[in-house]
Amino acid sequence: MDFDVVRPLFGGKLTQKQVDGINHLVSMWGRYGDGDRYKLAYLLATAAWETAYTMQPIHERGPKSYFSKYEPGTSIGKDLGNTTAGDGFKFRGRGHVQLTGRRNYAKAGKAFGIDLIKEPDLALTPDVSARVLITGCLEGWFTGRSLGQYVNPDMRDYKNARRVVNGLDKAAQIAAMAKVFESALSARIPATPPTRPLPPPATIDASVPLPQASFWVRLQALAGLFLAALKRAFFK
Repeated sequence: MDFDVVRPLFGGKLTQKQVDGINHLVSMWGRYGDGDRYKLAYLLATAAWETAYTMQPIHERGPKSYFSKYEPGTSIGKDLGNTTAGDGFKFRGRGHVQLTGRRNYAKAGKAFGIDLIKEPDLALTPDVSARVLITGCLEGWFTGRSLGQYVNPDMRDYKNARRVVNGLDKAAQIAAMAKVFESALSARIPATPPTRPLPPPATIDASVPLPQASFWVRLQALAGLFLAALKRAFFK
């Protein structure tokens, strides 16, 4: 991930929490995704939008009365599978992709082996939230449409991929962000050619005898000494 590429999406600077959030999603994609970096780019863009650019799990904001629209008896509440008074607030949106409604909490809990009906705030934990984002989009939990319908080896339709989560709401903006994340994931920093280490200095092993001079070298040395002695004897 080249963070310099995505920094403009976050107002020109990234906090450590934002960096950690991005890295965590990339890591979780490595564990639970299908290896397609274009899908990952779209999920990172979705997370950026849905979390108000914090890249951390958040809950849907608003006074308790705001969630009356999700209550049983309403059209939205019926679609979300809410059956008990108070479900609208209890199962309000949480996480990187705003998991919402009793039916979706039950589905995610069953898939991950946890009780999200009893403890819905578990959807705010980073690992659970990331898995909801990844698995939910890959399997089409939210709208019945899966991410692979729009992003696959034959196409990258980031705009219509928004239908996986929420119709075409903010589709163009999220598609533009996905392209930026795609570039960041595709960036490669040229490797510095490795420098060849210098050979270690030669050392002398005292345990190994030095090679002896050849016979002719020794003979020439003796001859030189003999001549020098003769000169000293006759030319004093």
